Amino acid sequence: MPLTLTDARWTALSTRDAQHDGRFVYAVTTTGIYCRPSCGARTPRRSHVVLFAAPVGAEAAGFRACRRCRPQDEVAPSAARVHQAQALIDERLRTDPDTPWTLEALADAVGWSRSHLQRTFTRLIGLSPRAYTDAQRVARAKAALQSGQTVLAATFEGGFGSSHALYTRIDEAFGMTPGTYRRGGAGLHIRYAIFDTALGLVLVAATERGVCATTLGDDADALVADLQARFHAATLRRDAAALGPWAEPIVRYLAGAPTQLSEAGRALLALPTDVRGTAFQHRVWAALRAIPVGETRTYGEVAAAIGRPTSSRAVAQACGANPVALVVPCHRVIGQDGQLRGYRWGAERKRQLLERERAT
Repeated sequence: MPLTLTDARWTALSTRDAQHDGRFVYAVTTTGIYCRPSCGARTPRRSHVVLFAAPVGAEAAGFRACRRCRPQDEVAPSAARVHQAQALIDERLRTDPDTPWTLEALADAVGWSRSHLQRTFTRLIGLSPRAYTDAQRVARAKAALQSGQTVLAATFEGGFGSSHALYTRIDEAFGMTPGTYRRGGAGLHIRYAIFDTALGLVLVAATERGVCATTLGDDADALVADLQARFHAATLRRDAAALGPWAEPIVRYLAGAPTQLSEAGRALLALPTDVRGTAFQHRVWAALRAIPVGETRTYGEVAAAIGRPTSSRAVAQACGANPVALVVPCHRVIGQDGQLRGYRWGAERKRQLLERERAT
């Protein structure tokens, strides 16, 4: 029988809390796959998640084990060490957020070398110890802001040295100041429109500075709901006429004949965007925009192009986090073996896009 998806369990899987591995597994109804709570895969929508106490329950319900986190395997001794390191980081953030663990001290505490801890922690958690610490600090500051605490209080809660550091980190990750985030994103004005194309529906949304979201799908209500979830307190207005100049290159790209795609691709590159991400994500997205129409790159090739040859997995995660389909052409990135791998808006759309582009 499925378990109840409580807020605590949702928090555990959405923060990839390895301490909950072995307590439950989560299955994703849209993919048919089940994972450990600590799996590094992209976090699914809560409405698509079903929990089970053990792998046997998920498999009895027809779900397949994730090949990445191997949830059917018992927690290995190495994973126990990683869980210990994760617990030490969490405890330090609760008790003394101003002095986070150094990698050397954390490695000594669990009895490993720095390189082994860095490598194993990153493989199992999906983030390095430093990146995990940073993500937890931001999460603590966000929770403080959402609960109505002042920016100064959130600065101390997250262990940031100053409110300026918090402003910078929140702005990089969410595209708004802490004060704006505390108000749920209120004050943002976003226009959007939905267009019917040969590849299904496309929703285009823009702020006054540029395109902030481009999503593909088959259900208009689902596309709008996704936009509302991303910008839950912004002022959203459906306005196809006003959005025309922003949307026209995208719609033309989806409707154009193969012989016209090169020109349409150049028009997409000229579109201004208003998206936020980490410095690493922006480097990946810039590299994607440099891939010519009709060509593809592997995740490893993109990683090498940005000077991070060992970061193929992080490149894949940045592709999955891309908020502006087509404008940032993450569909042009494929696996080392030539397979299409995942695509946020469906493998079939990815195949069709590549086939049309290759015919140019």
